[in-house]
Amino acid sequence: MASRLKKGDLVVVISGKDKGKQGKVARINHEDGKVFVEGVNLIKKHLKPNARNQQGGILEREAAIFSSKVQLVDPKTGKATRVSFKTDAKGHPVRVAKSGEEIKSAKPNKAGSAGAAADAAEEKK
Repeated sequence: MASRLKKGDLVVVISGKDKGKQGKVARINHEDGKVFVEGVNLIKKHLKPNARNQQGGILEREAAIFSSKVQLVDPKTGKATRVSFKTDAKGHPVRVAKSGEEIKSAKPNKAGSAGAAADAAEEKK
């Protein structure tokens, strides 16, 4: 089954201390069911001085948040939406927002992959 959230998607936090904040998905941890969202759930990490970092100090960075606490932003309305799947003409699953708008993947296919080459050949026809 394809994932409802992908790296680079614009999401909104629906519960917790960062409720209402929007950001892009930076990383997904499928084993734990968590995502890292840019600018959301910021923590302060205290770094001890070492050979790599001579000064040390306090670093602010994103921590993981449960994927159930975020929803994808609908490209048509700009509001949080649920995601469903439909199949396209080729039989591939496509993410669709509840408004009916197709959700484009943030990451394009790799140019060297066979699927991308087949798509490019079909577009030329």
